[in-house]
Formats: sequence, C-alpha cells, structure tokens
Amino acid sequence: MSKKISIAIDAMGGDNAPDKTIEGVKLFLDTNKSNNDFILNIFGEENIIKKKINKYNIKTNSINIIHSNTVVSDEETPLTAVKNSKNTSMWNCIYHQIEGKSDISLSAGNTGVLLVISRMILKMIDEVSKPALAGLWPNQNGMNVVLDLGANIECSEQNLIDFAELGSALFKSLFPNEKPKVSLLNVGSEEIKGTELLKAASKRLKDLSSEENFIYKGYVEGNNIMSGESNVIVTDGFTGNIALKTAEGTAKFITQNLKKSLTKNIITKISLIFSYFSLKKFKEKLDPRKYNGAIFLGLNGPVVKSHGGIDSTGFYHSIDLCYKIVKGNLMSEIKKNLKLSKGV
Repeated sequence: MSKKISIAIDAMGGDNAPDKTIEGVKLFLDTNKSNNDFILNIFGEENIIKKKINKYNIKTNSINIIHSNTVVSDEETPLTAVKNSKNTSMWNCIYHQIEGKSDISLSAGNTGVLLVISRMILKMIDEVSKPALAGLWPNQNGMNVVLDLGANIECSEQNLIDFAELGSALFKSLFPNEKPKVSLLNVGSEEIKGTELLKAASKRLKDLSSEENFIYKGYVEGNNIMSGESNVIVTDGFTGNIALKTAEGTAKFITQNLKKSLTKNIITKISLIFSYFSLKKFKEKLDPRKYNGAIFLGLNGPVVKSHGGIDSTGFYHSIDLCYKIVKGNLMSEIKKNLKLSKGV
C-alpha cells in the first residue's frame, strides 16, 4: 500500500477561523468521498475544532487533530515571529512537515509570518537563493502559473532563472499532460525592450529551453498574460504583486458592473434570462475563490497561503490545490529542473 498524501492545515488562521477552515475541510472530504489516499492533519485548539467538526457532521476517519495552544496574530510582524510564534497552530503546522509527518502545509494566517517561519523551519533548497510566491491565473487555454507575486521586491538575473525553473516544475506537477511555456513579463515583446537584467535573463532562458525542461517563449506584455500563448509568467515580486492586484480589481469591476447593467431595467432583466447560463460560466471563470492559494516555492517543502478573507469554498480550493501539488510530485519536478539548469 502506497503512502497517503498528508496535508497539514492551520485551522486557526485568517478571518472567521476555524469555521471557514473546518467547513472547507468538509467540502474537500465530500468532494473526495471515493478517495482514500490522503490524511488531513488539522492544527488548532482541540476542543474548538472538535465542536466545529461535530457542527458540520464531519467523519473523522481521514482527519488527525493536533492540539496547539496559541494562534499567530494578524498584527504580528515578521521580525517578532521567531520569538512569538513557536507552538502556535501555524508553527506546528510547518514543523510537522519538517518532521516528515506532512507533505505540504496550508494556512490562511499572517502572510509575512508564514513566509518567515516557513523559511526558518524548512530552509531553502541549496540551489535556490530566494523563495518565490506563485499563484494560478486563468488564461484562454486553461491556467497560468505566475511568480513572483510579492515575496521579493528586487530580483537578480539568477532569481528570475530560478523562478522559471520553480514555476515550470509547479506547472508540470499540476498539469502533467501539458508542456510548460515560460515568458518573462516585460514592457514590450521585442528583444530590445526592457532592462539589461531582463535581457540577460532572457538569454539564459533561451539556453535552458528544451522539451525536458520548459519551452521559452520570450517576453510577454501585461495585456497578454492571459492569452494562453505562455503558461508560466516570470517577474519580480514588485511587478508581480501590482499585476495581481490590477487583475483582481479588474475582474471585480467587470463582474460588479455587468451585474448592474443586466439588472438595470425590465428589458435587461429579460435579456438576463436568455443569457443566464453563459453569464454563469463567465462568472465562474472569474471567481477568485477557484484560484485561491499562493504557493511558496524554493523551500525544502511546499507551503500554500490561502487568502485570509476567503470563505469556506475558497479554502476548499486551497486544500484541493495542496492535494494536487503532492499528487503531482512537485518536489521531484523541482529537483529535475534544477539539475537541468545546473548543466548550462
């Protein structure tokens, strides 16, 4: 019998926890009733978690509750995290992973603290100098992996190369039947555009481009991120975070104004009846809950950060992301990619 996928979950992080986290667990268990290849290690105040499990009528055969006395505060700064976060649900969640008892960790708690203690406990992969925060975005043909989304404000040429290797490994683990196609985010698609750093990184990515590794597609502009021509978009954390917030705001603006326009008067309401299913599919494609879960890459083990304000459906999608990452052997894919890049 093969080893079960083991997911460590900080049940106490984020808004409305642990209700939303435990309800998210229920959604995941209900969706995967026929699967018997995982165990969910849930960290937090044991008595509270047990009450929530009873509230949502959750069967506990795939659950392991690990008691933690305290919770990382949203006001906690990364500088004080080392001193104050030990034995919290977040700390114990990550520590369970380094002990080999969990394959991946998930939290909706304080992002800065999560990054600091993840890096401190799990340590960096030897060949990688900086961790990257990666996210999933929809595109015309399926899905993009975009990184870095804010872990590193400034990046070197080598950092961008590492991010390309890490991002393409993540893409392969999630979508094994597709080929990762890497692009560097730039102000233009022509080779003469951009900074000297980007030009140097582009040259090296061309050398690394292969069927075994990833296909390098050159530069991509912001308006073509979702075209589907590339599916791994690489940039520094400053630019990536701005792009992420802009995309989130644009999606929210479109859905809100579309709803207003279609309910403005009797004529638009009648037209809504005829276009209901098409609009429903459109809304589902832009639903941010489906893409909830940013992945810390470059550590000796994957860590997923769920949005703190997400609801139980969004948290369910984060658990599902963790399950797919481990099932797709992310760490093995990262090692393969880094081995290939060392030879160039």
